[in-house]
Amino acid sequence: MAVGIIGYGAYVPRYRIKVEEIAAQWGDDPEVIKRGLLLYEKTVPAQDEDTITIAYQAAKYALVRAGIDPKEIGALYIGSESHPYAVKPSGTVVAEALGMVPDIHIADYEFACKAGSEGMFVCYSHVKSGNMKYAMAIGADTSQGAPADALEYSAAAGGSAFIFGSDEDKIIAEVLYTYSFTTDTPDFWRRDQQMYPQHGGRFTGEPAYFKHVVSAGRNIMEMAGLTAKDIQWAVFHMPNGKFPLRAGRQLGFKKEQIEPGWVVPWQGNTYSGSSPNGLTATLDSAAKPGDLILMVSFGSGAGSDAFIFKVRDRINEVRDMVPKLWDLIRGKKFYLTYGQYAKFRGKIHLNPNV
Repeated sequence: MAVGIIGYGAYVPRYRIKVEEIAAQWGDDPEVIKRGLLLYEKTVPAQDEDTITIAYQAAKYALVRAGIDPKEIGALYIGSESHPYAVKPSGTVVAEALGMVPDIHIADYEFACKAGSEGMFVCYSHVKSGNMKYAMAIGADTSQGAPADALEYSAAAGGSAFIFGSDEDKIIAEVLYTYSFTTDTPDFWRRDQQMYPQHGGRFTGEPAYFKHVVSAGRNIMEMAGLTAKDIQWAVFHMPNGKFPLRAGRQLGFKKEQIEPGWVVPWQGNTYSGSSPNGLTATLDSAAKPGDLILMVSFGSGAGSDAFIFKVRDRINEVRDMVPKLWDLIRGKKFYLTYGQYAKFRGKIHLNPNV
């Protein structure tokens, strides 16, 4: 039984802050930052936006492309490292707003930036097993970066939603193979009650990101009996602009094969939906029926989920039903000063007891 994505959607906020604005605040050279990270600006959630509102909008777009009754969806999983509540699920709010309740299984997932692909993995498994007809996974975030930390240039906001099903006439991208690679590598963490995450600096690259992403990518391609020449597009987790390019080269991919996904971090979109958002960007623009797409996520802590998708003819029917990711990224923007950004992100506490 073929199982795949039958609906997908993405959302990013309109508010942005440029690298130059952050660099000016801390005395950094913006050109060094842009060359070093290949980042130029990032999305910032509005004061009335959070993981729940972002997840809702991405899911709404996915439902339009799927063309199904929300009540037919048997599971909803939202992955994020910034759920609005410590005790109360994000998923129940989204499901209620979309009319999915009450006959539905819901859970919030956490695994740093691979929380979204974690939900995708489980949704695919549910449908593949015949346990339910449809299942939805969402990766959404309003990532945190401490003042003056390197993460302040990249930790952004946005989300992607994917509906999995087995209807032959509805599949947009069929899942051919899945694989996960996980170890206990503490490269990035945030303890309870802490406002901002901490990270191991350069340690986050070699023993964390590259070990997991490259291993997952290599192993799933070996499982499938494929090489980079057989795969048209590769999408990797995007903590910055350089990491996915380097991982792709190590796996034998050319820059042109990686570009539909890796261009996303040029806008600084790093969050729990970053590799899924790269997948939406690829489906929105570059992928053609018959193309193979390799997607490899990465979550600090650390692990990677890998998928190989085969694009179906239906992609041409659904692309223009809702705003494409690049329409949202390049559309109307509102640029913030650092002071406005600090206000939006709650970096300034007026109450000393909070």
